[in-house]
Amino acid sequence: MTQFRPCVDLHEGKVKQIVGGSLNDKGATENFISEYNAEYYANLYREHGLTGGHVIALGKGNHDEAISALRAYPNGLQFGGGVKDNNAASYLEAGASHVIVTSYLFKYGEFSWDRLDKIKRETGTDRLVLDLSCRRTEDGWSIATDRWQTITSTKINKENLIELADHCDEFLIHAADVEGLQSGIDEDLVRLLGSSACPVDITYAGGARSLADLKRVHELSNGLVDLTIGSALDIFGGQGVTLDECILWNQTQK
Repeated sequence: MTQFRPCVDLHEGKVKQIVGGSLNDKGATENFISEYNAEYYANLYREHGLTGGHVIALGKGNHDEAISALRAYPNGLQFGGGVKDNNAASYLEAGASHVIVTSYLFKYGEFSWDRLDKIKRETGTDRLVLDLSCRRTEDGWSIATDRWQTITSTKINKENLIELADHCDEFLIHAADVEGLQSGIDEDLVRLLGSSACPVDITYAGGARSLADLKRVHELSNGLVDLTIGSALDIFGGQGVTLDECILWNQTQK
């Protein structure tokens, strides 16, 4: 059954909500900058028993905030952002339930099975989440790396999802074209993910703006895809949906 998954997005050492496609070396278009730190949100999620959420470090300057969140909610949050084979274990030791990896898996724009094997040796498949965040292309969707600026040749399709599922515990998939816009989810992508017969959990993020989007993801994916809501959520300055509504949704779906 589709669940709400919480998040903590870190940019320049602060909890923010940004327009995903705007992220580059010069900064990003910001929807919200929180007065609270990452540990505050980790404690909030822990108090409400929310699981499967993720802490994402967008660029440099976020390490200390990320570690504080992971330590506040041991084994309750996943971590992503600059994860490689030589640092993955340190985030797990700091309290992450899983590490999330994306750009490291690509070398010169091509998927590297060698790098996947290297990081699996550090994490095991049971504590590894593959971030397959993507952009829409002429013939579907392609994985986008380097803060969603580099579109790779690796497609999001049923075949690739099934193949990669053997190597991880979950997928996290941001629809980068609609991330942070609160303009609605990418329904075609959610429908594809739900119909893929993928044997691991999938969390979709991007464009969610109301409780109705949780219901819509549930319908489109036959309850097989979870949803992260960011900018529309009241705890991030949004007016589309409250955290309490999302908690109640999760309780009614179990």
